[in-house]
Amino acid sequence: MDLLIREASIRGNPVLVDFAITGRRIVAIEPGITAPAARVIEAGGRVALPGLLEPHIHLDKALLDCRMPAQTGTLAEAIRITGELKRHQRRADVLDRSRAVLDMAVMHGVTALRAHPDVDPIQGLIGVETALELKAEYADLLDIQIVAFPQEGIIKAPATLDLLNEAMRLGADVIGGCPYVEPSAADAAAHIDRVFDLAARWGAPLDLHADFADDTTDPRFATAALIARRTIETGWHDRVTLGHVTSLAALMPDAAAPIIERLAEAGIHIVSLPATDLYLGGRGDAASPRRGLTPIRRLRDAGVNVAFSSNNIRNAFTPFGKADPMLIGNLLAHAGQFGTAADQAYVIDMCTTNAAGAMGLAADYGLRRGAKADLIILDTMDAGAALADLPLRAFVIKDGRISVTATQSCVIHRKSGAAALPTG
Repeated sequence: MDLLIREASIRGNPVLVDFAITGRRIVAIEPGITAPAARVIEAGGRVALPGLLEPHIHLDKALLDCRMPAQTGTLAEAIRITGELKRHQRRADVLDRSRAVLDMAVMHGVTALRAHPDVDPIQGLIGVETALELKAEYADLLDIQIVAFPQEGIIKAPATLDLLNEAMRLGADVIGGCPYVEPSAADAAAHIDRVFDLAARWGAPLDLHADFADDTTDPRFATAALIARRTIETGWHDRVTLGHVTSLAALMPDAAAPIIERLAEAGIHIVSLPATDLYLGGRGDAASPRRGLTPIRRLRDAGVNVAFSSNNIRNAFTPFGKADPMLIGNLLAHAGQFGTAADQAYVIDMCTTNAAGAMGLAADYGLRRGAKADLIILDTMDAGAALADLPLRAFVIKDGRISVTATQSCVIHRKSGAAALPTG
């Protein structure tokens, strides 16, 4: 063996297990493995999880919060500010800011990430070109998927169509979409048609920003049913992911049910983006402001695969973040009231197995024999408390290689003679 992890705790198993890793694969998970290994990690009962995943990150727009600070915090302002800053994008600066975010992700145990660089006549292909460079540069630390994302629209910015094709020719992995930025409902529908046509042309999955609003009064923010229908018609089942989908939460259960049923039938994956959605949502509500979250429970209970991600990192859309899925999961658990033991376990699933489904990684992912050896060891013995504790990622293993080690020390200095108090 190349690597042996001894006495790790995994959720749902009362017995500590060892992980045997050869090359890039897990070859055994069982107690008391005695075969020799080139390197050994003594987990000592610490919790093992599959590598964490970030299925929706905007690297090219990250860490811009100080360049042109937002004044109102609205979505419209964020789009305007970011559009202005994009006009002055420089390759070296995009690379530096992206590396800072990727380093955050790596240290927090992220082993795969889906980047959504803007592709439009303002920025051109700089976001895709830098993402491709970083994909190669970070290959030993995490896997990067690249979404060619038409932030400024397609119908209202026709030159974007050629840019999207060029982005795919260069090596982007996924066709993106953003129908709600188009000027009318008809244009939003045409936008959806265009991206499905592109997906068919390139044989690529789709990942759209969709239905990002407080309600569905504007039909541009009520496209989930249309996207599901097109998915079924084109046979793109299990290859379409939607980010945000907050306006669906405004519908009463009877109105939402047939849409959610159609999403499940189409095998569409949903990625909630709670940091951005909570920050931007409900700002027009004078009383009882809405939370602006994806209706996760309704979707889950209907059989829809739901994940979450950080989305933006410190810009006009989201002034916070550090590319830590567990931090976002903790935020989601609070806002979405996912506090029971089962709920907290589900939130962990959302940034691991569920996210793997949304990213098309499920076949090789997980803590099982034959899966890729992408996993983390948390600095805690209690799997059930992981979301509450947000423990240090003591070890990160990527493709069977230890990519991160981390330690933390804290000493509480009490007055002499004072009674000792528990610190945990």
